[in-house]
Amino acid sequence: MRAAITGGAGFIGSRLAEELLKQHQVKIIDNLSSGNRENIPEEAKFEKRDIKKGDLRDAFGDVDTVFHFAANPKVNTFPNDRDKDFDENLKGTKNVLEACEASDVDNLVFASSSVVYGEDVPIPTEEEESLNPISMYGATKAGGEHMCQIYQQIFDLNLTIVRLANIVGGRNQKGVIYDFIHKLKDNPEKLVILGNGKQRKSYLHVSDTVSGILSALKSEDAVFNIGSEDSIDVDGIAEIVADEMDLNPEYEYTGGEKGWDGDVPEMRLSIKKLKKTGWKPEHDSKTSVRKTVREILDQG
Repeated sequence: MRAAITGGAGFIGSRLAEELLKQHQVKIIDNLSSGNRENIPEEAKFEKRDIKKGDLRDAFGDVDTVFHFAANPKVNTFPNDRDKDFDENLKGTKNVLEACEASDVDNLVFASSSVVYGEDVPIPTEEEESLNPISMYGATKAGGEHMCQIYQQIFDLNLTIVRLANIVGGRNQKGVIYDFIHKLKDNPEKLVILGNGKQRKSYLHVSDTVSGILSALKSEDAVFNIGSEDSIDVDGIAEIVADEMDLNPEYEYTGGEKGWDGDVPEMRLSIKKLKKTGWKPEHDSKTSVRKTVREILDQG
């Protein structure tokens, strides 16, 4: 395999690059707006470029598989920023698809998200469930899926869509775990929690995520959920963070069932389909969270 990873300097993309490099050639394409140059393995080729701008055909001319992971890394920028989700998640995806078609790329892996399902869906949620996102981030991820499927049908592109649960790990400098750690570093006595602390979701360590992505790529099926088989609520995450930091803070809640407008209060994906490929996560939600807390704390 000769692979290109858009967003390859980011949290998931860089870990995917490390794994692919054990057997394959890897090119990383990233504008470093949210990714980190230090995350890029020395063995990988690197091109600093913005997928939203210009023609990407020369970037994909020597690859057969593209992993499209470049996207807005934050799920809650709308409505404060009304362009970012559209520009990063749709305009960027359109340019990637055009370059894949023009460069005769064989395989495309598109990183989608659990938020495309929206709320009020069966738990665990299977891949056949209809897409009904309630956030702009979710809407643009669902739109990206549909764009990819159209290119697949018209241009005979081999497509794999992976819908990711809440993916965690030491390089992830966003999300509730990172937020809690830094809040408690600033004030060890009190932790402000968005919502009521009862939002319950599936969390998966990035190491399991990468192995799941590669298992999905080997299958003939096109759409896969990737997550853990259980879930944990925000209060449970707070307890793990406090325990690992040897703190006993007072919790203060902002109130409401959602942490932010567009938040999905409960999420757990069915992973039966991916498990049929032989993949199985090594970490559940609690161990994924605890492992991540330790990784972040070890970084200082």
